[in-house]
Amino acid sequence: MATTLTKDGENTIQGVQILLPVDGSEHANRATGYAIDLARVLSGRILLLTCHRPFPKVIGEPYLQSVITRTLEDAGNQLQPYREQLREAGLPFEERIMEGPAGNAIVQVAAIDKCGLIIMGTRGRSDLQGLLLGSVTHRVLQTAPCPVMVIR
Repeated sequence: MATTLTKDGENTIQGVQILLPVDGSEHANRATGYAIDLARVLSGRILLLTCHRPFPKVIGEPYLQSVITRTLEDAGNQLQPYREQLREAGLPFEERIMEGPAGNAIVQVAAIDKCGLIIMGTRGRSDLQGLLLGSVTHRVLQTAPCPVMVIR
């Protein structure tokens, strides 16, 4: 985590890298607003993340390349409204497109990119529903290497 020690000995997260996983949902849109506000206050930067399903392993060329191209185009299109919001806000950001289950990818990216905070939306399922359905938010809360802010 990007922390600094102030003169009175308190830790601060000034300049933190905020991981913002998005999926095009209203929950992700709300989380984006919070991430923008917090990044401004903390002079932070945002790492925008979206995930897609794994590429099929049983499909051959030239079809595999077609599937990969279409999947990455779809992911890029999904990121576009968030890119626009971050550019309008004047915030520095990077983006990642990851393959595989979102819960795993979010935790991996947070660790690899040394994010100090994850801000993500949730559908607001109960703990039991989250456990039974494999909630992405539940998984991230249990395994993230940094603090997680969940927006409902």
